[in-house]
Amino acid sequence: MIDSVFEHIARAINNYPRYVAALVALVFLISLYGMTTITMETGASTYLNSDSPKGIHYNHYIDTFQSDSIILIIETNDPLNPDLLSYIDRLERTISQQQNIKSVGGITDLLKEVHGGTLPMSRADIDAAVSLIPAEVRSTAIPSNMMSLVQIKLSGGLSDNAKTAGINNIHSVVSASNPPPGTTVTVTGSPAFTKEMSAGLGQNMGVLIGAAMILMILVMGILFAYVRYRFMPVFLVGIGLVSSLGLMGLAGIKLNMAVVGAFPVLIGLGIDYAIQFHARFDEESRKGSLDEAVFTTVTKTGPAVLFAMLATCMGFLAMFISPVPMIRSFGIVAIIGVMSCYCVSLVGMPTLAVLLKYKPKSPSPEVCYAVGEGACDSLDAVKAGERSAGKKRGSFSYGDFLTSTSVKIAKNPIPILLIAALVAVIGFQVDAIIPIETSEKTFVPSDMPAKIQMDKVGRIIGSTDTATISVEGESVTDLDTIRWMKNFQDFELSRHSELTRATSIVTYILAYNNGAMPETQSQLNAVLGKIPEQISSPYLIGSLSAVIEFGTIKMESKIEESLKQQMIKEIGFFKPPVGITVQPTGSFDLFTSLMHDLISSKDMMTYLGFLLIFLYLLLVYRHLHAVSPLVPTIAIIGWNAVAMYLLGIAYTPLTATLGSMTIGVAAEYTILVMERYAEEEERLHDPLAAIQESVKKIGTAITVSGLATFFGFSTLCLASFPIISNFGITTLIAVGFSLTGAIFIMPAILSLIGQYTDRKNRAEKLPETQ
Repeated sequence: MIDSVFEHIARAINNYPRYVAALVALVFLISLYGMTTITMETGASTYLNSDSPKGIHYNHYIDTFQSDSIILIIETNDPLNPDLLSYIDRLERTISQQQNIKSVGGITDLLKEVHGGTLPMSRADIDAAVSLIPAEVRSTAIPSNMMSLVQIKLSGGLSDNAKTAGINNIHSVVSASNPPPGTTVTVTGSPAFTKEMSAGLGQNMGVLIGAAMILMILVMGILFAYVRYRFMPVFLVGIGLVSSLGLMGLAGIKLNMAVVGAFPVLIGLGIDYAIQFHARFDEESRKGSLDEAVFTTVTKTGPAVLFAMLATCMGFLAMFISPVPMIRSFGIVAIIGVMSCYCVSLVGMPTLAVLLKYKPKSPSPEVCYAVGEGACDSLDAVKAGERSAGKKRGSFSYGDFLTSTSVKIAKNPIPILLIAALVAVIGFQVDAIIPIETSEKTFVPSDMPAKIQMDKVGRIIGSTDTATISVEGESVTDLDTIRWMKNFQDFELSRHSELTRATSIVTYILAYNNGAMPETQSQLNAVLGKIPEQISSPYLIGSLSAVIEFGTIKMESKIEESLKQQMIKEIGFFKPPVGITVQPTGSFDLFTSLMHDLISSKDMMTYLGFLLIFLYLLLVYRHLHAVSPLVPTIAIIGWNAVAMYLLGIAYTPLTATLGSMTIGVAAEYTILVMERYAEEEERLHDPLAAIQESVKKIGTAITVSGLATFFGFSTLCLASFPIISNFGITTLIAVGFSLTGAIFIMPAILSLIGQYTDRKNRAEKLPETQ
């Protein structure tokens, strides 16, 4: 059935090339429209399922306590200067009049609170008012003698576009505000951080795709010079990439850090497919007419590349079991991308060749990059011509080097396999000690302005790393609950050296009650009434929700996860009042949960990838040698771990996909070698000769395809986001190892399989001869 599908495609291209080209153009135009609907996604939704219990609780916390606060950092020599305070008061009033602004609060509001609702104007009145503000409260607005902070809260339930518009309005107001001499005002905070991250990802995507396409042009110009229209594969990959983006937009798939990192991967794999179709067409066009070249290319190379492409998809398909949305989106975008690039190359290359009346260059090349049944058979004639012409013996030939090396390996497979297995075993052992990094702050560029400003605040007020505990129930403002919170804070601080401070509504109850805990509910209610909303709202909303924020030292993700688990146990031991629920929340819970999800799913994705590729190979090929690609692939997974350990690269949501992605990439090259071996072994009935012929005819082709993929992947290293650039390094390692496995390990595996088959066949023939 599959053969008839490819035959129909070939006939359609031969008989109706213009209509086929028009169909491709129509798909391209629809994809251009789809691209306009793509949106960016950052933050918790890329790490955590929004409809999971943890996701629901996290979003409730964000909606309740983290309603998109923007912070103005005002740097000056004297934060209590009367002129500066007047400026801040005017600035706050102007910002509060902007659309979608919920509240604005800073030092001027605290001064008005203790000065009868008016702002003190003289230095003496200012100093007197400041002395009436508790130190814990004052530090929230003036954390140092050179900085003042203004907190701006956006309205809840805003769309991303509305948030961006609000931030832009604030930037405009600040730019036009004319601060006093020596004063600088910077806009920062979570929404500003998210806005800059989204903009940075968009810029990175453009740079990565542009750089990858430029590299592909250079690679085609150097390595693919023997064919006519050598840059056609780059053009086809461009169409495939636009088609992928268009399908993403139409399917509602959003861009995130993982998806941005997927595009150079798609370019690298897509150029591989286009090269293989172009190389086969060029070879067939030298043998006969264009119609015959189209038919042979589509019906012979089409299935071969299809099977390799589907094997690659098996690795990406394994990512679907990950609980991390970012990883799943990488998998689905990768599958969409490789399928789009394959379809565009299958149909587009021969169609363009027919329309352009393709004529191969002469003389016949000494290399062949084609794949599929019967590919590169013309090399035999070329080699024979070289021998009869007396080609210089001393000249180096990469193809001859691969051939002679593969024969040596095939004759002595055991030492090679033992070395490969030893390195792989070492890799599996060190994999467990490779660190896991889940902090979003480490994923973004260190020079991103919003990150620099947030770090600056952290240096002034202390570490911005926090362990947040939510306290929820019928009445968290009951005296018993408040006392429990105070005792729990003190207990945790005395028990864990990683915790540096505790801030909650208890902190400000004590501050506004002269350091003493109220003794009755009525006293507590009176104190709560004194606390300004801008002070209490980050820690208490109504009487149903409160949070305790523990400041923490800088910790590795594993230590942070251990701390969270200990605190959960201690909450159970230090039982809260009846009706009160206490649990970790916020970034503390989000990123430690992300680490747990990465650990639990990383290996499962790899195991599932192996299972899928194993079942796929058995289903498609139904022969003993069909499982041979699994052996070098398993070894490559181990080699990757050794390389990551030596280079000091940690696992992140992107590098955690390396195992399953490697299975897909390595499977393509090893399957192509296996297919050619099966074809040659059936023709020659000699495993050693079949290995020699296979590598001679396909070794150079695989190397060129691998180099094209390598250069496509290499642009990931240009990303300014460390999470993407580190992923680029690991993918380059994976591609290099995949080529090594296909060219040098596969001959050893096939040799052992051939020896086993020969012995089995001889054993079966013995009874017949007796």
